[in-house]
Amino acid sequence: MRIRHIATFSAAILAGALAGSLVGPRPAEAVARELIELQRDVTSLLQGQKDLSTQVTQDNTVMKTLIGQSNDTVGKLGATMSSLQKSVQDVQANSGARLDTMSTQVQGLSDNLEEIKSRLGKLNQQLVDLQNSVQSLDGKVSGSAAPAPTTGLATPTSSTGTARPASSISSPSSSILPAGAPSADTLYSNGLRDITSGKYDLALSEFQDYLKFYGDTDLASNAQFYLGEISYKQKQYGEAVAAYDKVLTNYPKSFKLGPARLRKGMALIELGQKTAGVRELREVVKRFPGSDEDRLARAKLKELGVSVTPTR
Repeated sequence: MRIRHIATFSAAILAGALAGSLVGPRPAEAVARELIELQRDVTSLLQGQKDLSTQVTQDNTVMKTLIGQSNDTVGKLGATMSSLQKSVQDVQANSGARLDTMSTQVQGLSDNLEEIKSRLGKLNQQLVDLQNSVQSLDGKVSGSAAPAPTTGLATPTSSTGTARPASSISSPSSSILPAGAPSADTLYSNGLRDITSGKYDLALSEFQDYLKFYGDTDLASNAQFYLGEISYKQKQYGEAVAAYDKVLTNYPKSFKLGPARLRKGMALIELGQKTAGVRELREVVKRFPGSDEDRLARAKLKELGVSVTPTR
């Protein structure tokens, strides 16, 4: 467009000069000189036009090169962003798995603490029973006309007056175990170790054996809860719901009631049963206020976009 304007301007100057020379009578020499100068100017203009065209062509070439380089840079930047986004997603996935593992480990530590508390309570009760037995024996000995000499602790007597071993005072009743069956401590500890290390099939077998051999112990409800956790981690949500239900139904005094109801609600939501899952989460908020389960249930309800309490 600019070149066309220059050409038009040059033609206009030439035409004007010719017209001026024709208007007034001038000497031939002056007219020839003016024509020569005009021709020189036109030549200069044409040369300028040619130089300008060359410059525009060069500028276009440079612009094309810059645009190509920019496109390459944008493409590389897009690839870098995609790689970075994938890395972030991988980190998030790994973080979620680590948090899940840490949560299980914390549950295991909590269970161990509860087990220790339970054992301490039993030992304390056994000590009280032993003291009561010794005091009772001392009273009998003091009121007897012919006290029998004793060495160490007196041998307790049964209700019929016959002697029985002192070790039978506080020995808990237990079911008959098959030969070679592992102890309750061994089964439970191995189960916790294997579930935290991701050996779910092995942990499943160990907790099932624990319930089979030691189903009336204080930690039986924990073993049942961990059966649900294993099914949940393996995405067998139907089996997880059934296992959590057994905790809620068979162990009404278990300290796993809150976690079992929370996880049951989560499993129901994974099964697509949102209404039932929300109902369980609201029950967690209602029954266990201020607990970790309460906080997690509230967060999940917020994520689902539903209120903590049902609207009327």
